[in-house]
Amino acid sequence: MRIGLIAPPWIQVPPPAYGGIESVIDVLARGLAAAGHEVLLAAAAGSTCPVEQVPGAPAGDLSRMGMCADELAHSVFAYEAMAAVDLVHDHTLAGPLYRHRPEKTPLVTTAHGPLTGGARPIYRAMTAEASLIAISHHQARSAPDLRISRVIHHGIDTATVPLGRGDGGYACFLGRMHPDKGMLQAIGAARLARMPLRIGAKMQSRDEHEYFRAVIVPLLGSDVEYLGELNTAEKYTLLGGAVALLNPIQWPEPFGMVMIESLAAGTPVIATPRGSAPEIVDDGATGFLRGGIRHLAAALRQAETLDRRRCRRVAETRFSARRMVSDHIRLYQEALAGRPVASLTETLALPDEERSLIRQH
Repeated sequence: MRIGLIAPPWIQVPPPAYGGIESVIDVLARGLAAAGHEVLLAAAAGSTCPVEQVPGAPAGDLSRMGMCADELAHSVFAYEAMAAVDLVHDHTLAGPLYRHRPEKTPLVTTAHGPLTGGARPIYRAMTAEASLIAISHHQARSAPDLRISRVIHHGIDTATVPLGRGDGGYACFLGRMHPDKGMLQAIGAARLARMPLRIGAKMQSRDEHEYFRAVIVPLLGSDVEYLGELNTAEKYTLLGGAVALLNPIQWPEPFGMVMIESLAAGTPVIATPRGSAPEIVDDGATGFLRGGIRHLAAALRQAETLDRRRCRRVAETRFSARRMVSDHIRLYQEALAGRPVASLTETLALPDEERSLIRQH
């Protein structure tokens, strides 16, 4: 197949530092190419993903992230270059609604954010012509009225992630500097467990900088250290040395990339049971799912009893790049063949055994 991939316009693929969607697209593009498919990528200038790229893209501008005009202009630019591909997989929100994209070219799109609220009518409109991928079963269940073609968990290339020993004597937190990510709860749990906490976090918006100054800075000390925004190597060094990753998310996150990155490093995950967390963390085996600071602290004290190699094995099987790429190829083939794909509500109506087979294959 010749597959067109459209990334959002603001961050390069792969991202130089923080960038979940862009990391997923990079892994997918590399995996598709390794499987023998041709890939044409439309992404911000400066992207280093080793596949053919649409030339002439403007440089990404983080300060304009989320600007509708930028995404619309990028969509027009991308689809003009996609005339000769067999299938387009669009990872933007606006792109699938562009009416002048190539006719009769199958379209697949991934919902990287919530399917609720203002996004729901947008996704409802696009599913008339596109195969919609949800990134977790929790995300898909949040919108039972939408026709969702497949749930595909993200994956990473675990071979590039060093297995850590967890001998640093600290817990870690990775994410954005936003209250929804649960940094405040992570600090409280670590202090209650009497374990040092090291924080790697991205700050971009004015609100994030203000939250850091007003809420987090007063809590920093010898036992709580802010390391700044980390690159890939620094991130895996931090994860590998940590006793556990604290990920007490305070919202129903559709998928938490940092959790599978932690498992790949062999590091257990202690999270609140929200959003996709119960689909990623096996409670009592690869981490703990707990609510409230006291329960999170108690779980942190038990983290060293968990088998780090088991965490790694889960990442290598359920959350591997190979599995993610294989799932996408299967959906692409179905879309090209024009075969109808069961919606989530149709799938949930099947017997347990048949539903399990669909999720496996």
